[in-house]
Amino acid sequence: MSTKIGSRRRLIVAILLCVAVGGAVVRYYAAPSSTTRDIATLLMVLWVPIIGNVIAWLIGKWPRRKPPAAPPGFDALGAFTPVALAEITFRKPALPSQDTPIAPGEYRCALVIDKEGFSARWMVPAGDALERGKPAALEIEFLSPAVALPRFQPGTNFRVLIGDSFVADGRILELRPALA
Repeated sequence: MSTKIGSRRRLIVAILLCVAVGGAVVRYYAAPSSTTRDIATLLMVLWVPIIGNVIAWLIGKWPRRKPPAAPPGFDALGAFTPVALAEITFRKPALPSQDTPIAPGEYRCALVIDKEGFSARWMVPAGDALERGKPAALEIEFLSPAVALPRFQPGTNFRVLIGDSFVADGRILELRPALA
């Protein structure tokens, strides 16, 4: 499939190649240290910028490996199945105008212990809202419970990271039995 821009580029490459070859022929027959020889050398140098375009075109034709598959997310897990109960206290925001209750719905975050983060989600039940600054008991589901649960035993303190901000502090109260 050829485009108008692609055909123009090929034409420009062909013209510059002809100019460079013509410059080489003139340079070969020109007397040493003459102006004609210098101009012919300059015509040969006009080809140099095209080399980058030719190399870029060749790289574009090179077969590429498929990017690695994205890691599975919560969407692949389906229904919310909590594995732990935690007491979470949401921090008060710096601006009083942002001090609003946490609305019902699903929230995704990273629970951080020291410098390790674990993907998790929690739900605020419909018809409920969480006040900032007051502890609330919330059920939590980890994206990889087999990896996270050994670190999140009852009594473990953690921080809640959403985006690039720590928004809450928490403590694991109990682990839920595995659902079969």
